[in-house]
Amino acid sequence: MSDLGPIEAMVRRAIDELRPTRGGDIWAATLARTEPLTEALSQELTDPNRRVVVGCVDDAVIGYGVVRLQGLIDGRVIGMVEDLYTEPEARGVGVGEAMMNLLVDWCREHRCTGIDALALPGNRATKNFFETFGLTARAIVVHRALDPEGAAESDQW
Repeated sequence: MSDLGPIEAMVRRAIDELRPTRGGDIWAATLARTEPLTEALSQELTDPNRRVVVGCVDDAVIGYGVVRLQGLIDGRVIGMVEDLYTEPEARGVGVGEAMMNLLVDWCREHRCTGIDALALPGNRATKNFFETFGLTARAIVVHRALDPEGAAESDQW
């Protein structure tokens, strides 16, 4: 709980960083965390179906990660990496890898049959990062933006 403030600040920075990227605006409107953050994050810190980790250099929190258990319709469970963020100036030094290892280990302890994570299109660094942990694409979400004012007239097949 003592790391809640730094985590909240990083959540906001992560959203601000991803929103202007390809797919980021719709991601921010559908899947990103929403304000107020304090209550939801506080609950997640004590939720037995979630694991929240922080990455530190000395005593400074420079990253955080969140994974949750997701039940499947056939009774199996997978881990859903909801957040994994490292401050830009601290990337490439192993903090993200250490946090991801903690999340993977927790998923193994909970007998997950797999782990999912999301990488926005064009975010090759994120995709490459997850691939180093053996995660590969299993679905691709496609999207088409529409003009709400003229959508009916422009949707001719």
